[in-house]
Amino acid sequence: MKFSYSLSKRFSLPILILQFLIIHSVSSLNLTNEYLNHKCFLNQGKYKSGSQYEENLNWIFDDIRTSPYALTGFSHLSVGKTPADFVAVTSQCRGDTYESKCRTCIDTVISGFRKRCPSNKGGIIWYDQCLLYINTIKEKDPAPTNYKNIFSMHNPNNVRGDAKLFAMRVMDFFSELTLKVKKTTKYSLIFYAAGEKKLGKNKLYAMVQCLQLTMDCKGCLTWSILKLFENNEIKQGARVLGTDCDLRYELYPFLRS
Repeated sequence: MKFSYSLSKRFSLPILILQFLIIHSVSSLNLTNEYLNHKCFLNQGKYKSGSQYEENLNWIFDDIRTSPYALTGFSHLSVGKTPADFVAVTSQCRGDTYESKCRTCIDTVISGFRKRCPSNKGGIIWYDQCLLYINTIKEKDPAPTNYKNIFSMHNPNNVRGDAKLFAMRVMDFFSELTLKVKKTTKYSLIFYAAGEKKLGKNKLYAMVQCLQLTMDCKGCLTWSILKLFENNEIKQGARVLGTDCDLRYELYPFLRS
């Protein structure tokens, strides 16, 4: 996981201090929308240039780029008459990334997928503010929670003081947020909650997110919370990302207000 924490402390002139504050603010809010991870589904094969599959995939990409779906933060489209040309594409943005910001992120994530999984029929790619999930297998409706394509990332900084007590407080805060999830917009299928909490001399910032299509939002988040601290890996910040739910905590603000 890439964090911009190691800025120089040698600034002495006021103008350099001001530049430091500006840089830190932009970095901590993740306005760069950095690439996080991807997974190409090798078992779903590759498509040939000019094939019906490629035409279907391009049609969906064009549609989610230009349609109102991006304004709600979520889209799920599928097309194809045979198993050879069927494709389903899901795109979703983080709860604080919507309207034009979401549309821009979707453009970025589509380009990123084409670059990292060229000609792959299926795969997933995650950016800081959105993800793209492409699948050639028709799923049940509603589909069971996908626990296969979930991964965690950790802030490199260790917790100062009682790490286990810190982890318990983080888990308690996530449990509170899980009970508060609600739609980001009237027409959205994304359920989201975020907040901050005093933690000694620090503030804890966290968010949780689920899709309405997920059969068990609470179960998905509970599983992800436990995954944060596997093998007693307790850090100042961490996140778990998947296709059905995700969550994150830090000791600095990382969301748009």
